[in-house]
Amino acid sequence: MKRLTFLSLLVSAIGLMPSFAQAAEPSPVYELRIYICNEGKLDALLARFRDHTCKLFEKHGMKNIGYWVPVDKENGSETTLIYVLEHKDREAAKASFAAFGADPEWQAARKASEEGGKILAKPPESIFMTPTDYSPALTISKSEKPRAFEMRTYTAQEGKLDALHARFRDHTMKLFSKHGMNHLAYWVPMDKEKGAGTKLIYILIHDSKDAGLESFKAFRADPGWLQAKAASEEANGGPLTIQPQAEGVKSVFMRATDFSPVQ
Repeated sequence: MKRLTFLSLLVSAIGLMPSFAQAAEPSPVYELRIYICNEGKLDALLARFRDHTCKLFEKHGMKNIGYWVPVDKENGSETTLIYVLEHKDREAAKASFAAFGADPEWQAARKASEEGGKILAKPPESIFMTPTDYSPALTISKSEKPRAFEMRTYTAQEGKLDALHARFRDHTMKLFSKHGMNHLAYWVPMDKEKGAGTKLIYILIHDSKDAGLESFKAFRADPGWLQAKAASEEANGGPLTIQPQAEGVKSVFMRATDFSPVQ
């Protein structure tokens, strides 16, 4: 009888224990959005985000991570806004944008901002992404002095993305840190048409663009990097990214907007 009572209590206790598999929160997804403005309309777009859009995103469940403008004209310094949002999941993102689009405050703000003409030259580009297993926890950090951000997009040769990840995980990130580069986050696209299976997108933080260029110069000359690069290419039959390198590795230096959470 006592044995049965003990077993009954044990079963009841187990039943009351939380299910960690069920309780675990799903990993958030991130959305990279790129807006291209009509000539002379970037300031109007930035004002709309500063005064209305960012607050309405938060109102409808979207977390603002960072907002940037390229620093070089050839990358869109006069026409382009690049930003990252965090969503609970894809369905939440869809619901949030539907609610945002229907919000009377957004509709009024959009109408007022476009009285002098349409702001966007084309529909925004949207890339849903998940963090890599080696991406640091994304933190909203600020600096007393302006910093430079660098968005880098790598396109791997067919079947070589895992090898590229391994090189970043085991070597590249440590060497970046060694040479004064800080990491914001590393992501991969979720959709095949946006580069799932072939692309790596990440953002580095530098003291300035010049400092970033100097850091990469030192990184590329580092014997540790040269050895890791040679070993990974030998093991995988050649370069891991598509060639020429300018096609496989794209870099955009950016400055944070005054309303960006990450500064």
